[in-house]
Amino acid sequence: MTLAARHQAFHDLHQSGCFVIPNPWDRGSARMMAALGARALATSSAAHAFTLGRPDLGGVSRDEALAHAQDLLAATGLPVSGDFENGFGDAPEVVAETVRLAGEAGLSGISVEDTRIAPGAPAHDFGLAVERIRAGAAAARSLGRPFVFCARADGVMHGTYTLAEGIRRLQAFEAAGADLLYLPVPPGRGELAQVLAAVTKPVNALAAGPLKAMTVAGLAAMGIRRISTGSQIARLAHAAIRDSVGAMLGQGSFAPLAGAASGDEIDALLLKGTPNDRDW
Repeated sequence: MTLAARHQAFHDLHQSGCFVIPNPWDRGSARMMAALGARALATSSAAHAFTLGRPDLGGVSRDEALAHAQDLLAATGLPVSGDFENGFGDAPEVVAETVRLAGEAGLSGISVEDTRIAPGAPAHDFGLAVERIRAGAAAARSLGRPFVFCARADGVMHGTYTLAEGIRRLQAFEAAGADLLYLPVPPGRGELAQVLAAVTKPVNALAAGPLKAMTVAGLAAMGIRRISTGSQIARLAHAAIRDSVGAMLGQGSFAPLAGAASGDEIDALLLKGTPNDRDW
């Protein structure tokens, strides 16, 4: 699939229905996800940071995030969207530059949070948060091709503002030109329904927190357009490391290894998820 075709396909996925966009952290996980039927992929800032031995939130630079996204883009024939935290800067012009660079890198979209990347830092003030999204949306339109710009209201997840404030921000982000709206980890289904009722643009839901108890069909029936996994799959993989190695070194047991996939199965998935112009 050409880059132009990927961009159009990604745009079209957001126009109707509901789809899952899993978040790989390297070429192997990207190819396995493609082989298992993913229609698009997204980076995860946390999952990427874990691969570098760093903690989440501010652990990855913009240059590193762009290079990582391009690596995933080369791994499969699928469109890729970038999880670019707060746009790698507070100023609206920095967000716009991040969008421009993401477009040049071949990405089909990005998401930008309204948070400051620092431990315990508050969310951006309402006015600045909106200006940042307006600048990013304008930069996305200036690319002259389909590019899904997702605006995130992360304060509910971090406990820095209320659901009502999160909804107020999403409404302002919609008016500022965002293509997709995203309030991660609302307290429950009822609060997610309030988000959906408050805006008209497509909404992304994160399969985390209380929403993990729901299904794709259930979220789709509510009107969710896109479901992302964030760092959840990477955390599951790291849990396997914790549990298996902990059992070996702590209890002398290899029992957790009984659930390992076979090499043949993994090889088959990697080959299936590799584009025709393979890189080896």
